[in-house]
Amino acid sequence: MMKENGNLESPSTRVWGSEKTELSRRSFHRVMMGAGLAVGLGTSSARAAAGAGRLKIGQIGTKHAHAGGQLAAVRSCAYFEVVGVVEPDEAQRLKVKDHPDYAGLPWLTEEQLFNTPGLQAVAVETDVAGLLDAAEKVVKAGLHLHLDKPAGESLPQFQRILETATQHKKLVKMGYMFRCNPAFQLMIQAVREGWLGRVFAIHAEMSKLLSDGERQGLVQYKGGSMFELGCHLIDSVVRVLGKPEAVMPHVRKTRSDNWPDNMLAVLDYKEATVSLRSSMVEVDGGSRRQFVVCGEYGTVEIRPLEPAGMILTLDRPRGPYKKGRQEVKFEKAPRYLADWVDFAKAIRGEVKWEFTAEHDLIVQETVLRAAGLME
Repeated sequence: MMKENGNLESPSTRVWGSEKTELSRRSFHRVMMGAGLAVGLGTSSARAAAGAGRLKIGQIGTKHAHAGGQLAAVRSCAYFEVVGVVEPDEAQRLKVKDHPDYAGLPWLTEEQLFNTPGLQAVAVETDVAGLLDAAEKVVKAGLHLHLDKPAGESLPQFQRILETATQHKKLVKMGYMFRCNPAFQLMIQAVREGWLGRVFAIHAEMSKLLSDGERQGLVQYKGGSMFELGCHLIDSVVRVLGKPEAVMPHVRKTRSDNWPDNMLAVLDYKEATVSLRSSMVEVDGGSRRQFVVCGEYGTVEIRPLEPAGMILTLDRPRGPYKKGRQEVKFEKAPRYLADWVDFAKAIRGEVKWEFTAEHDLIVQETVLRAAGLME
């Protein structure tokens, strides 16, 4: 939805069957502001950010699958100043130091990072096994926290991290990819403004095909594909429906290493059922990723998840949308950037932070149950 120079592009008008839909400029701006993207991010918002002082942030770890992408996004965000990166594994540091995501940044020890004058936030991007220990150091230091997903295998430790952050009046930002995805933002608007009526079903899938090397790096995590990929979907399910009454995992293993690579979870709610599928053995699984929300007045089908695409079906006109089945097409938005803008504005008190400790704890408990790691 944004050109490379940071200026906003108008969404496309698309035709589906006999219906024609245009995401009006006013509606589009409302959706993007909800995502934390102001119109003219590269100009007026950048000047505002500079005028208020950029937020100093550092990163601990480079081994997470999203580490480089998250760092590139925060470096491109006018609200932040990256002060340096901590990577205690020398071999890993040598591996990534010349990559464009890290080029030109100071390499620090943890002590140097935490002693940086004016430091306000730290992003934790270690491998999953190290996430919670690093995160606990950050919140104990009284800093805002970006923690990549999933939030480890210890629910008590994650709860302690959230409680410590709350005591220090600091925010925790989880690395779930779809919070500011424009299609998901429009879906949330449709749910909260009653366009769909009561939601009675959600069906979502997020799969891929792992290489042997990628698989070897994940077999230590017993939660399998639902733990690694399904967590993104669960974050959005909880945004729509809240905490499930029951979670029933279905775990299947297709290889001799006995790793759960083909998983289904069913989440029960009073008036709704949710089916979540996640596998690591689907050829071109990324192109079939989807998130479908069905309500008594209409349905939202997000497919693919990235770049965002949507089919919206309504029983009557809603907002700028007509009755019937119609396609809403979005321009490709930079991954992660809107999340960082939203985080910065929340730290500065300019917007209310939606993702409370209660939300994040419900998500993590549901992830562990859906992955078969909790009774």
